[in-house]
Amino acid sequence: MAREERYARQTMLPEIGPEGQRRLAGASVLVVGVGGLGSPAALYLTGAGVGRLGLADPDTVSESNLQRQTLYTEAQIGRPKPEAARERLTALSSHTRFDCYPEGLTEANARKVIAAYDLVVDCCDNFPTRYLIDDVCAACGKAWVHGSIGEFTGQVSLFNGHAGRRYADLYPDREALCRRQRTAAGVLGTVPGVIGALEASEAVKWIVGFGEPLDGRLFTIDLKTLQTEIITF
Repeated sequence: MAREERYARQTMLPEIGPEGQRRLAGASVLVVGVGGLGSPAALYLTGAGVGRLGLADPDTVSESNLQRQTLYTEAQIGRPKPEAARERLTALSSHTRFDCYPEGLTEANARKVIAAYDLVVDCCDNFPTRYLIDDVCAACGKAWVHGSIGEFTGQVSLFNGHAGRRYADLYPDREALCRRQRTAAGVLGTVPGVIGALEASEAVKWIVGFGEPLDGRLFTIDLKTLQTEIITF
């Protein structure tokens, strides 16, 4: 009865209902990167009732993260992000299983890790990891949700879905993009909040099977102007 009450506002939606909630409870999602995007994505996936979440990130919590990575607290500074995230998420949902990968997603572990999940949600901040996810998901037959952000802008898409479109189709300049230096850039704290929540929404739609997922389509938003666009590729 307690579980029914917990998800009542979600299961009353005809698009989800009790059967959709059962699908969420039986689903496993790997969140790659538990930072600005991963914080809201993991929170909303946990809140939605996804039964198992993988948390992959090699970083530790820093003070500069707290402006946008709302999953963490000042008391967690210096701790590995997957461990700190699991602590917060377990407090939200004690019946959800959380698996931590403090080494992050690497060439060495990617295939084994990704194969263990139904869906991947990309919340990382670098091109090599995105192409790695793209390659392994294609090899394993897994769909994945992508999100990325700039100063005031963000984008979301779903790859390797029914449309069969890949990240490499949208961004074919792999070598040039992977050679780019990783530099710190400014970002409005709410931008990853918006995009991470949209990624969670896309994941729920895909798992349950309703609506129009961004399968082979790219959604973009500029939070300065609130202009949005959906591009089919």
